[in-house]
Amino acid sequence: MRGFTRALGVRCSHCHVGEEGEPLTTYNFASDDNPNKVRAREMLRMLGSVNEHLAKIEPSGEKAVNMWCHTCHRGRPRPMTLSEEMSERYRADGIDAALLLYTELRERFYGKGAYNFDENALNGLGYEMLAAEDTEGAIKIFEMNTVQFPDAANLWDSLAEGHMKAGHTDLAIEYYTKTLEMDPDNDNARVMLEELRN
Repeated sequence: MRGFTRALGVRCSHCHVGEEGEPLTTYNFASDDNPNKVRAREMLRMLGSVNEHLAKIEPSGEKAVNMWCHTCHRGRPRPMTLSEEMSERYRADGIDAALLLYTELRERFYGKGAYNFDENALNGLGYEMLAAEDTEGAIKIFEMNTVQFPDAANLWDSLAEGHMKAGHTDLAIEYYTKTLEMDPDNDNARVMLEELRN
């Protein structure tokens, strides 16, 4: 059981009926009243099925690949991508809560392989917000991304686009100009600047 709790970053009460902090003798380990126990049982069946299929595949290396709980979970109860985690928090609690979650996850998991913290995760989420016409939310995401990756010209281009869609012409011009200074071959920034200045 310790392997499961480590793989998911949880305690016994995550799956079993019992109160955190109370002695394990008070837990009802036989009960299926905690829905996470039912989920865990199905996940173990799925894991067994995956490994059965993997055993039928000729290995591409010296040893066959095997799946474990930590292969996907990596210390998290729900193995979601960074963008999925933030989107879920954004829908439930708003943009500021999503940005706070990013900071918390980065402090806890950066460098551990649980999430991909590259520039594309936040940028994709920003464009989802633009598509949903939440330009102010998108701008906050793009701004955070430029703080994390100040040398990525494409991110300044995204921030410029956010401001352009929000009607902040002066800021859009400023950031498209910065983009071109960093990447003179960025045709999109050049075209957008011509349109904004005319």
